[in-house]
Order: sequence, then C-alpha cells, then structure tokens
Amino acid sequence: MSEILVTGATGNVGRQVVVQLLATGTAVRALARDPESAELPKGVKVVGGDLSEPDTLEGALTGSETVFLIWPFLTTEGALAVLEAIARHARRIVYLSSSGVNEGAERQTDPINQLHADMERLIEKSGLEWTVLRSNTIASNARGWAEQIRTTHVVRGPDMAATAVIHERDVAAVAVHALTDDGHTGMKHVLTGPQVLSRAEQVHTIAEAIGRPTRFEKVPLQVAREQMLADGRPPALVEALLASAETRPESTLITSTVEEITGAPARTFRSWAQEHADDFR
Repeated sequence: MSEILVTGATGNVGRQVVVQLLATGTAVRALARDPESAELPKGVKVVGGDLSEPDTLEGALTGSETVFLIWPFLTTEGALAVLEAIARHARRIVYLSSSGVNEGAERQTDPINQLHADMERLIEKSGLEWTVLRSNTIASNARGWAEQIRTTHVVRGPDMAATAVIHERDVAAVAVHALTDDGHTGMKHVLTGPQVLSRAEQVHTIAEAIGRPTRFEKVPLQVAREQMLADGRPPALVEALLASAETRPESTLITSTVEEITGAPARTFRSWAQEHADDFR
C-alpha cells in the first residue's frame, strides 16, 4: 500500500493528521528534520528530510502517492523545487492554506495571506491533483500565550481581527478525508470553528477553563515589536505577524464545511481550552 507522507508532522496540525490517519488504518510516513527526536506515535514511519533542502526529500517521497503539505516559510522561495520533487513521485497533494486568502484579489491584505495565495497558484500549476484547505485561525496558536498566563495572568500583545477559531483536530479530520477520498480533487475547502472570537474572548475562555482570572491587554504595535524581537523571534516573522494584526480585516465568516465533510460539528474553542487547561496552569 502506498504511504501518505505528512509534512509538519511534529507540529500541532500535522501531528493530528498522523494520529487520525493511523486510526483509519492508513499507512503513514512522517517527514522530520530530526527523526530521532520526533516522538511520533507507534506505527508511523518517520523519515528524514527538510523542505528547505529539496534534494533531501527524494527518499521520503519514494513510495508515497499522496502528500499533506504544510509550508513553514514566509516566502515561496524553494517551493517550486519542492513541488517538482513531489510531482516526480506523488499524484495528489493536500495543502494547508488560510481562510484569509481572497480569491479575486491581485494582492492580499498581509504577507501571510499573500504567501498562501502564492503557494496555491504554484500548486495549481504543478500537475498534481490538489486540494486546498483554507483554515481559519487555529486554536493551538493560543499556546503561545501559556507562559504569560501562567506567570502574570495577563496576555499582552497586538490585537487582531476576530475570527472563527478552529480546533486543530477538526482541520486534521478534514485533511484525512481529503487525503484518503477521491472526491476532493480541485476543491478549496474553507474551514472555520462555530463561533467568531476576539483575542480578549479567547483569553477569557481560557481563564474560565483554568479557573483563574486572566485578561487580554492590547499593546501598541511598536511595543509588541520590541517585545517579540527581545523574545528571539525572527525579524521577518515579527513583521509578518504585526502586518496581519494591523491590516487583516474583520471576518464574520462561519462555514459548515467541517460537519459536511466529517459528519461531526466543528468543536468550540471552549472545548479546546478545557482539553488544554493544564498548559496554562
């Protein structure tokens, strides 16, 4: 049986894709820069490779007809070579994109959405059978607040337009269908959670889950920039995140795609906060 290759397998969404594929009895291969430290579930074949070095992917791709792609960079530099390597072995690709991509726009509102729009165009031209999952804000991003919540009970940062936050397990569940069913070729699935939430509302929900008063405090962009740089984040990433905070428009979009594809309604952010409460205590 051909194995499905999962990139980003040690991250929040990729790890869930691996777990859920294994649960269906699917043969899974996980790409990792350091296979020895991947700590992935028993039953997955962990293979070495790095998306920033396309020449390292040949061994990982041999025998894989389907690939789940999470692109971890801020530009499409090197993406064409990666897609060419995938196309030499695979016939199908499922790409994790952003719900913020505006199909008809010449330029997107911020660098992150622009990256995803550019990647989508490259994938459409790759000759592969493709499916795009345009995901809204993923709940696991909130883990970045854990230290602040544990130590100060205040999340300080730039505000961002409210969105319908989606549980990573729901993104993965849709990905599993797209990877294993033939009916998703050429589809762009927009995935959201069931409720539009601001950052302050997300923090309040976490506070309720841990039983401790916790609040969100908006800070000016320049203050946020200085703090993020002091924390050691790469300057290009800092600027991309701040551009998203400054320019991303508000969205009230809520889709039923998760339930239509998986048969189960999208999980709430409250359920995610309750599952991960110990991360914030």
